[in-house]
Amino acid sequence: MKSPKLRTVEKYQPPYPLNKFPEHFAVNLGLGREVIYLLASRGKDARLEGQDWEEIFARLIGAEWKPSNVGLDDVVLEQTAWGAKTVKNPKPSTVAKVRLISGRNSPVYSFGDKEISRCEPNELGEKILAIWNERVAGIRKLYRHVRTVVLIKSNDLLELAAFEFDTIMYPADQYWWQWNERNNLEGYTKTDERHLFTWQPHGSQFTIIENVPEERLAVRIKEPPLLDRDEVLQSIKFDPSWITIL
Repeated sequence: MKSPKLRTVEKYQPPYPLNKFPEHFAVNLGLGREVIYLLASRGKDARLEGQDWEEIFARLIGAEWKPSNVGLDDVVLEQTAWGAKTVKNPKPSTVAKVRLISGRNSPVYSFGDKEISRCEPNELGEKILAIWNERVAGIRKLYRHVRTVVLIKSNDLLELAAFEFDTIMYPADQYWWQWNERNNLEGYTKTDERHLFTWQPHGSQFTIIENVPEERLAVRIKEPPLLDRDEVLQSIKFDPSWITIL
């Protein structure tokens, strides 16, 4: 259904269409400063973790990086907010699905439940989704558009893919739940029996399985030479007087 036209509300357009990153984005992400510099400065042990990606993404689109406890509005630009996530995969350019850690949903904390292991799975799954939906609803009250941007990275960071999607709520009546052999709770869609959620009782970790669109932004980069420490110090005109023994 189309959005109704209202006289009193001026519709806000996001900074760019969903999953259509700005023209300069690919070069800066794959071939330019960010990942190349990371590899050149840290070598093969370089890591690109969640907060690194949040900061890089915010810089690339000219947004504000504001790490959030909720994890749904780590990056903000006007009335658009993003949660930023990273996930490892050996083939970022072709992988079809990824598992995204989406917070800790604790029925013990949120609902006062005690005997989680004895809970009926569908009843417990409904509570897990209620916690997630409450978080999303709270963020959507603050921003007109809420998205999740994902960076898929190979172990050596030489192949990367990025995609984004709208951060949504999940109506509980559209899913059914069961305990698996590892005693984790799994949620499935009623329409096509697709495994979509996993929840771990120990730690309350909530995972959502996302389809990766074919129109992802995928890049492969050449491994850069490692920066020489002495040359770097010389280039910034390092002087021993900069160090004070306390």
